[in-house]
Amino acid sequence: MDKPVFRPYRLPSGGWGSARSVGNILRQEGVLASGPIALTRHNKVDGYQCNSCAWVKPANPLPFEFCENGVKAMAWELTAHRCTPDFFAKHTVTELLDWDEYELEQTGRLTHPLRYDAATDRYVPVSWGHAIEEIARELLAVEDRKTGTVFYSSGRLSNEGSYLYQLFARLYGNNNLPDSSNMCHETTSVALPVSIGQGIGTVSLDDFAKSDCILFFGQNPGSNSPRMLHPLQEASQRGVPIITYNPLRERGLERFLNPQSPAEMLSRTETRISSQYHQVKAGGDLAALAGICKSVLDAHDASLAAGGPAILDEAFIREHTHGFETFADWLRGQDWDALERRSGLHRADMEATAKVYGAAKATVAVYGMGLTQHQAGVETVQMLVNLLLMRGNIGRSGSGICPVRGHSNVQGQRTVGITEKPELFPLDRLGAQFGFEPPREAGYNTVEACEAILRDEVRAFVMLGGNFVRAIPDHGQMEPAWRRLRLTVNVITKLNRSALLPGAVSYILPVIGRLEIDETTKGQQVLSMEDTSACVHGNRGLRRPASPHLISEIRLICELAQRVLEPNPRVRWEDYRTDYAEIRKEIGETLPESFWDYERRMWEPGGFQRDLAAMRRDWHTETGRANFVTPTGLDEDADMPEVGHDSLRLMTLRSNDQFNTTVYGYDDRFRGIKNTRKVVLMNRSDIDRLGLKVGQAVTLRTVANDGVDRALSGLLVVAYDIPIGCIGGYYPECNVLMPIWHYAIGSKTPAAKGIPVTIRSDGDRVIAPLLEYAEG
Repeated sequence: MDKPVFRPYRLPSGGWGSARSVGNILRQEGVLASGPIALTRHNKVDGYQCNSCAWVKPANPLPFEFCENGVKAMAWELTAHRCTPDFFAKHTVTELLDWDEYELEQTGRLTHPLRYDAATDRYVPVSWGHAIEEIARELLAVEDRKTGTVFYSSGRLSNEGSYLYQLFARLYGNNNLPDSSNMCHETTSVALPVSIGQGIGTVSLDDFAKSDCILFFGQNPGSNSPRMLHPLQEASQRGVPIITYNPLRERGLERFLNPQSPAEMLSRTETRISSQYHQVKAGGDLAALAGICKSVLDAHDASLAAGGPAILDEAFIREHTHGFETFADWLRGQDWDALERRSGLHRADMEATAKVYGAAKATVAVYGMGLTQHQAGVETVQMLVNLLLMRGNIGRSGSGICPVRGHSNVQGQRTVGITEKPELFPLDRLGAQFGFEPPREAGYNTVEACEAILRDEVRAFVMLGGNFVRAIPDHGQMEPAWRRLRLTVNVITKLNRSALLPGAVSYILPVIGRLEIDETTKGQQVLSMEDTSACVHGNRGLRRPASPHLISEIRLICELAQRVLEPNPRVRWEDYRTDYAEIRKEIGETLPESFWDYERRMWEPGGFQRDLAAMRRDWHTETGRANFVTPTGLDEDADMPEVGHDSLRLMTLRSNDQFNTTVYGYDDRFRGIKNTRKVVLMNRSDIDRLGLKVGQAVTLRTVANDGVDRALSGLLVVAYDIPIGCIGGYYPECNVLMPIWHYAIGSKTPAAKGIPVTIRSDGDRVIAPLLEYAEG
């Protein structure tokens, strides 16, 4: 690999940089000719739904309704590269453990089911029948089904597959259904029901077109959901203020050049996105939001005292909310010095935001994992809702709360039953429908599953998609514990590190991808997914499977269930295996409020939106109203030692060249980093204060009081525009520094945005002198 280089990226997001990146990934994956043909059906009615992020699919799509990351995800799945049994014959598992994520996945699509052979330390091909029979025997041998087996799934699994998977788990006897949502937006699923009575947002794509103010907190659309930049560009061009709070200045929230506009591309005409950009400290959002709310309240009080109009929506507060007076009293008692210290901002910054917000008629508030991944993440999300409630910005056109979900069907999974919380799914109706008594005990979420594995209480782990062991915290503790499992099943399309940590019995089971044709004896089958606005869309594959030896996830679930479960005439596994419309009929019976006429409505342009009560100001909360929730404090990570002179606060980041644990390359174009992921972004003042040098290799060590040594060495120092006292490093590499017990109260979402660490040099030598300083 070439030497690491850091040259600040001066161009806008999108534009020619995006166009070049698209060409590079198509060449890299060997689909330069076939890829563009597939992209004509990307996010289209009767086409396939993007297998990257969950951003909204419009009713009137652009001719090219895809973004740079969508192209990367498409090329990654339809790649010409193949990982065959010959590859595994040449490489031991021990050898492959030294490969990184990019190298492993670049081997290509897996082509055969494989079983780990401990004697040779290799994976060897087996038949599907052998694999399913042995896995079934192992699942049947688990003595305590409530604690001994875990059924994990990633956010790429379809509604149909997710519904069958949760039915299988509950018929088996537990609610151990952790999923990727537990690691990112579980905080949303806990916070919003208390505040507004539903666990998802209240914003449709149309609301962005009607809003006259947009607030952004802890979300980076340029890398994580680039198609979102189109409505933001339109809003900016019509003069809508877009106010951003984020520790790093992310290019997608600064400037955008639409790569689908020939006029913009030829003239290089870019659009300013954020009208205000406030670099809040990591862990400072709660204090910043408190400051904004306090400023709005002060302005309201001052206006009334002067005989002016109300700033707050008093009628809405009176008729639709509960808890305002307690919250207002708390705000009035907050000290500005404390708010400035905690947020890392000036009072004037928060007052400027409040001034613009107070004059707006309809505000959308967007947020991401910058809010959810802190110990006080639940309260921080609720504070953002409080701000909206103060001016009636829930349930009104052009306004609302907008959590930006990550993986493409992570929200749909929860809708159709992938949840460890029995109260979130209609188990009475499910039991009556299928003639059984569903388990009522809460199952494991992701953190609880990890804790049970560390206690050696889990015997079998079925991973339906994803790279679980790499995505979770505390790698140094979890990886040895993982290898003590009796059964590990990796249902994946490409090789990843989780598969290289086999239990006593371990399988790699490669399946058909979303973009591929899924043919059964009843003909070609279709699937469905739900986007971040709760709209459900159909999905039709368009390419032949990567190997004739692949089967669908649904077929795998059905055949495994038939061998593990007692026969039940009401559960028609054979019908589900061959005709996915039969699964959708069952979903419609379990969830009739949202999935009536499912088969037709999922092909409507823009999909069909599930019923969201809060959008019509129908509050399904304990009080019957929207609730102002008063926080217990301002410290977002009170479970960790206070950051001091010798320690800094680490937040994990994703690069422009990755999606979750999938790494497409070693470049992070928007941040100017090339040829490496082994970096730590630091403020120049912290570098100088700690006696470090740009390009020097350093070791990060977690500051915690549990006696466990968590360290990561070999990271190169990059001087970057980041708040003093904060540093950034890439996920999932930096997960080794995050304790499993450091999570959001209430949701147990790992608190990846607030990890106190110390930094020590690995030697005086400057390894990469080209990591030059970023200016502004």
